[in-house]
Amino acid sequence: MVKGRSSNLIKLRNEALLRRYYYWTEVRRRRFDDTYRILSEEEFFLSVDRIRAIIHANIGMLDNMEIKPAPRSRRVHSDRQLSLFKD
Repeated sequence: MVKGRSSNLIKLRNEALLRRYYYWTEVRRRRFDDTYRILSEEEFFLSVDRIRAIIHANIGMLDNMEIKPAPRSRRVHSDRQLSLFKD
């Protein structure tokens, strides 16, 4: 039996990390530094440098993943916002 981390689990983790990176940068339109902080401190508990290295090493996987874009939703305006357009 081989000691150490399972290469299959590492591959799955990296894929999940890339999916979340895509979500935060493309769907939620967050800045890159905010995205790295969220992934580091709230989701994967790895250092920002390690997350950057994983993304850089596996960025080509994003092209092969089937990531469906989120449907755009209409923003509901409050009554206060709509009152600005009334005469």
